[in-house]
Amino acid sequence: MRRLLLLCLICINLHAGAAPPGAIVLWPGTPPGGAAAGPQRDSARGSITQVSQPYLIVHRPARPNGLAILLVSGGGYAHIEAGKESGPAAAWLQAQGVTAFELVYRLPQEGGGTAAPFQDAQRAMRLIRSRAAEWSLDPARIGILGFSAGAHLAGMTAATPDASLYAPVDAQDAASARPAFAVLLYPVLSMQPPFDTTHAKKQLLGAHPAPGARDALSVERQVDARTPPVFLAQALDDPIAAPDNSLLMAAALRRAGVPVELHLFQHGGHGWGLGKPGSEPAAWPPLLLAWLRANGWLD
Repeated sequence: MRRLLLLCLICINLHAGAAPPGAIVLWPGTPPGGAAAGPQRDSARGSITQVSQPYLIVHRPARPNGLAILLVSGGGYAHIEAGKESGPAAAWLQAQGVTAFELVYRLPQEGGGTAAPFQDAQRAMRLIRSRAAEWSLDPARIGILGFSAGAHLAGMTAATPDASLYAPVDAQDAASARPAFAVLLYPVLSMQPPFDTTHAKKQLLGAHPAPGARDALSVERQVDARTPPVFLAQALDDPIAAPDNSLLMAAALRRAGVPVELHLFQHGGHGWGLGKPGSEPAAWPPLLLAWLRANGWLD
């Protein structure tokens, strides 16, 4: 009964245009550039649109191990697939002792413009790091994980953490936005032809972008020696994001001398979240844990 009441309260708050109870609102006032008029809309499957107030949902384990991961769902920058992606991933990470933060970010066509989601992700990283002691986190072990278009947002945040996207609003903006690592799953990363047919590209750049705009939002073209280590996983039969996205990113990371782990599954398609039991993509969670342990981020 208590859980049902909580779910009802969350539903009421979301349809009232407010963050759910316990959520961490990203901005102390109006977000830079504006936001959707709201009220926020949630589908029955957990797809979110009309974000008027970007926020974090904190999933804190009973015994935090110091590792934190910011989770960014996809949805082609037209909606946020929290019900299929960040929600289940947060529950799984929480069970591993990892503090998970689901990011509910502004969508570019609903207020704030193209910069809005990138501002929200950068601000989220800074907020988590600045409040690390409050959540028993190690500031040096805060990573980011994105799915599909959310992997584009996560990748841009990891590759350009010092980009001047907004004027500082408080002391929390003095913290670094650079994640310790990035996990990019069935990612949309490149805005270059012939891989520019994704919904994410259309939402961010429109039908006929200038070459400079394509370059600025192609994650593989932002990679340099300061980019954090990256874990990539994608299916070769992905019909939405060509596996070349992962291959181009891995090649760019290798050229820059940045550690990268790449997993390509023969079958799996797109949008698998944690992975259906028995499917090839279901291997990525244990593979990720092994990678985190091997690099000293997870005890």
